[in-house]
Amino acid sequence: MVRIHVLGASGSGTTTLGSALAGTLGIAHLDTDDFFWMPTDPPYTTPRDVEARVAMLQQQARSDTGWVLSGSALKWARPFERLYELVVFLRIDPWIRMERIHRREVSRYGDRILPGGDMADKSREFLEWAESYDTGGPERRSLAAHKAWLPSLAAPVLTLDSARPVDELVAQVVRHPAVSGKMA
Repeated sequence: MVRIHVLGASGSGTTTLGSALAGTLGIAHLDTDDFFWMPTDPPYTTPRDVEARVAMLQQQARSDTGWVLSGSALKWARPFERLYELVVFLRIDPWIRMERIHRREVSRYGDRILPGGDMADKSREFLEWAESYDTGGPERRSLAAHKAWLPSLAAPVLTLDSARPVDELVAQVVRHPAVSGKMA
């Protein structure tokens, strides 16, 4: 069994790749949003406190099982960093990423994000936050924060261009020695 962390900017495809990898490898897929956010309507408005999310993750991301953790666990999931056997860092052109996010927002929430909708302000704030990933400082989830954090990890880091098709990305991860060595 292998334990993989897939991270990148919002809209880079971490959940999509994480799910595809978990399916290919026959292991659990865990997404950081499920631990970070309380279930609310509208969604993604109330974060869980750190102790609660770590406790939830500890129940599912055990050291004796294989899993793929997708999304950013920067800062709050430090106890799990020693378990990562491979870290996959997804990069993508910011314009493509923002187009993906916009399509996802429209698909998920429809008219709710239009002016006057109950999620209009929240969606606009989210899009502004997501767009600032590439230029934001290291004090927040940003490219700078990820680049500063990645060298501190003991696990190898595989950087991939997530504009590539998902099946190609899965194949690249599966071929990595940290994964292929576990499958032999």
